[in-house]
Amino acid sequence: MTIPLFHVDAFTDRPFAGNPAAVCLLPEWKDNGWLQAVARDMNLSETAYLVKQPDHFDLRWFTPSVEVDLCGHATLASAHILWQQGQAAGEEIRFATKSGILKATRHGDDIELDFPLKPEEPAQAPPGLLEALGASAKYVGKNQFDYLVEVESEAQLRQLAPDFKRLTMLSVRGIIVTSRSADPRFDFVSRFFAPGSGIDEDPVTGSAHCCLGDFWRKRLNRSEFTAFQASPRGGVVKVRVVKDRAFLGGKAVTMAKGELLVGEDKP
Repeated sequence: MTIPLFHVDAFTDRPFAGNPAAVCLLPEWKDNGWLQAVARDMNLSETAYLVKQPDHFDLRWFTPSVEVDLCGHATLASAHILWQQGQAAGEEIRFATKSGILKATRHGDDIELDFPLKPEEPAQAPPGLLEALGASAKYVGKNQFDYLVEVESEAQLRQLAPDFKRLTMLSVRGIIVTSRSADPRFDFVSRFFAPGSGIDEDPVTGSAHCCLGDFWRKRLNRSEFTAFQASPRGGVVKVRVVKDRAFLGGKAVTMAKGELLVGEDKP
């Protein structure tokens, strides 16, 4: 038995940038142990699994160590592959996920995701957070998944060298760090650290922008942004906030395609 498998760089228009994801097209669901084992072997920030249904695709996301409830870049990668491989018709794809129904819409070479907004609220920095980041905070907030830390400048954000071992002690999915951008092409910049989820630094985190879009909307009195995630790979995310939804736009590049050579009962 063989299973189609793709390696995609998301939120970028060039190879070796953005955030890599594996996309696996399953004929039917396998058990959780198998899904996690494959994601561990892929060793990318996310592996996306898709199962086709009559009017949508079921979609789940796994890091090398855990299943997550929401992932932007692997959803973008999944939509890119489904259209590229002729597995989806029309200009919209619906995904059934742990975060409800998500949509991807094609606009030429761009794909826009329709995700739930995940606003943060002011929070006290937990013990060890700022020390582990090695930064002072202009603001600290927390949403359903993550802590958000605003720092004074992009220079400070780019210089962060966190103590990842200490960050794993925080009982959240990850830590979003953000600031205004020093580059006039972008409205804000960010980085995302999630060592507790098996990812020290995620290259480009779509779901973090479900929080960042609302955060910067309140500060800049605008609802549309062009954002840059300042990881070593880097990536661009276009963000629109409409009521309680975050629309995340970007491009994707297929890097490799192949097949998983697996038996029915074991990885």
